[in-house]
Amino acid sequence: MYSFLRNLLFCLPAEASHKLALNTMSLSRQIHLSPLIAADNKGLATPKTVMGVEFPHIVGLAAGLDKNADHIDALEALGFGFVEVGTLTPRPQPGNPKPRLFRLASEQAIINRMGFNNKGIDHALKKIAQRRGNAVLGINIGKNFDTPVEQANDDYIICLQKSYEFADYITINISSPNTPGLRTLQYGDELNGLLDSLKQEQARLEVMHGRHVPLAVKLAPDLTDDEIRTCCESIKSRDIEGIIATNTTLDKSKVKQHKHGSEAGGLSGAPLTEAACEVVGKIRDEVGSGFPIIGVGGIMNGEQAAARLDAGANLLQIYSGFIYSGPNLIRDILIADKARG
Repeated sequence: MYSFLRNLLFCLPAEASHKLALNTMSLSRQIHLSPLIAADNKGLATPKTVMGVEFPHIVGLAAGLDKNADHIDALEALGFGFVEVGTLTPRPQPGNPKPRLFRLASEQAIINRMGFNNKGIDHALKKIAQRRGNAVLGINIGKNFDTPVEQANDDYIICLQKSYEFADYITINISSPNTPGLRTLQYGDELNGLLDSLKQEQARLEVMHGRHVPLAVKLAPDLTDDEIRTCCESIKSRDIEGIIATNTTLDKSKVKQHKHGSEAGGLSGAPLTEAACEVVGKIRDEVGSGFPIIGVGGIMNGEQAAARLDAGANLLQIYSGFIYSGPNLIRDILIADKARG
């Protein structure tokens, strides 16, 4: 069923099919048709506690698909163990000019330069408050495109304050390649200052709300070994609870033969598989055995998922693999994890 629907959707421009697919999933849930395409996880889902949060199983949806939290219940119904929404910014913003999303089907890849297009965090929180399911929820936050990098902390603090009571964990997105200057927040004083501000505010919010909501920092796959080491030192020394690795890559050498291979933006999908797995392994070497890592980027099948877990990931997220393979990828990953013992 999913293959049939995917082939129809792939006849449309990428962004149009993205929107139609999400609306179709929500309609399917409302008329009780989700089981026709949902993953059959019966007997495969094993709960796992990471960052102090109990996840029903290890496979979640990465941020970017449901930017505005409009479709959480529909996505949960497809079999995900957790759903991450966003990236959300304090104010609504349209993102970059269209076209800005490109499907490289022959490479099982996607290039996007969306630019944090979203309806703003207030819209998303209204939707989250109305959801009927109980999926573990990650809220991915960022800065508005016109907020100077020197004032980025203010945007992240606003989003942290607003999302705290609704989230099971909060992702600090400092690694998107599509917001000018954002990736500079991964380095040195900028990173340390941001993390210090977030931890201070997290402690205040924990007292206010009577619950601890962990923070995870999302890193790029394009960091050098020295940059990975420095990032990990900053993250660990400030008691950030987790790392998500990785975001999209700017390295398009593996898709240069494709007609869209030179488009500006971040590349995801199969060409990212090897690099993202290597980064997870390097992060694990830096942070040690007990530190939570969520692996994401180019996980297209069960074997690649097992390799990501072997490299050191505790949980996994999928996006491009889900677009190309559908909910059965969730089942395939859970089967591969079971086989690992």
